Amino acid sequence: MALQEYKEGLGQFLQKMPDVAGKFNEFTEACFKEGKLSKKDKQLIALGISVVSQDEYCIIYHTKGCLDEGCSEDEILEALGVTAAFGGGAAMSQAVTLVQEAISELGSSGNQKKH
Repeated sequence: MALQEYKEGLGQFLQKMPDVAGKFNEFTEACFKEGKLSKKDKQLIALGISVVSQDEYCIIYHTKGCLDEGCSEDEILEALGVTAAFGGGAAMSQAVTLVQEAISELGSSGNQKKH
């Protein structure tokens, strides 16, 4: 399974680069510890970011993190609804700005198909 592959790869990296991997592990543990936000909330945030960035290992890892922190399927799906709105919103904002600008600039440069 992908989680096992990740853990094995991280273990090998830790052996080869103990300072870097060790510091990374300390950093992520600090980021995910209980604070003003609960561990559960942090896992839901991380899952949403993982989905938007299409990081398959993180999607699996943080889905497990959500389940381990007691998230229900409904909570996970609601968070992913917000994720989809964000991802769709980001796509829409680029469509109505950059793509429209590119069409205007590139379309007027004489690159249009001739019959």
